[in-house]
Amino acid sequence: MLQTAPAESDPLTVEGARIDVIERGAGQPLVFLHAENGIEPARATIEELAKSARVIAPTHPGFGCSELPHGIRTVDDLSYFYLDLLDQLGLNGVTLVGVALGAWIAAEIAVKSTERLSRLVMANAVGIKVGDRETRDIADIFALTEPEYLAMTYCDPDIGLRDYKTLPQAEVLAAARAREATARFAWSPYFHNPRLKSRLHRIRLPVLFLWGAQDRMVDEAYGRAYCAMVPDARFELVERAGHFPHQEQPIAFAKRVLAFMDEKQ
Repeated sequence: MLQTAPAESDPLTVEGARIDVIERGAGQPLVFLHAENGIEPARATIEELAKSARVIAPTHPGFGCSELPHGIRTVDDLSYFYLDLLDQLGLNGVTLVGVALGAWIAAEIAVKSTERLSRLVMANAVGIKVGDRETRDIADIFALTEPEYLAMTYCDPDIGLRDYKTLPQAEVLAAARAREATARFAWSPYFHNPRLKSRLHRIRLPVLFLWGAQDRMVDEAYGRAYCAMVPDARFELVERAGHFPHQEQPIAFAKRVLAFMDEKQ
């Protein structure tokens, strides 16, 4: 059944926690889980996706103005929160799209239940350890200066550059909360759940890995190794993009996702 959504919803309360949710478009439901840099950089992609789908894009608990319930401390906790959200909204046949930290959340959801899902898109995903214990799979972003971080995560660092002295206070607060929440959920173990890798075989639905080719935080080899652990998953590069391909190439990113949605199973 096709469902129509208003341009933007009011804040939503899930299991007692108030979170912000952007809703756009009409058609088959697509839930977009944003990256560790927050919801604002995803807005252009959300608008592109909404041209052909009903997009539901929540701001994660602890990010932006969304509340953080006391019981949510890990990405595993976030996955159960979003399973409750899917139940509360009564969504079925969902294409679940996650970028970076959002893709990790999406994977944690999919290994638990795909009952309400039809497809999964993982973009520049984190969440597992690929190499041995002595090999760093994921660059330590908390040890970098801002210019170093931008050079590592963007193909064009200027796209991620922000002048915090001139930004509205709400955006500065959102950026600060994003960094705080990322540290809370991904500091230790660093950007992965040691148990997730052994559960990836449970993802039994069509899966597309999209990967910004110029990502130097988690490189292509990591992405391909991750993809190989998910049954029948497909891997595609997004050129001229780094760790946040949805932000650097919103039109190309949305076209890939929508084409994947339209494929016959």
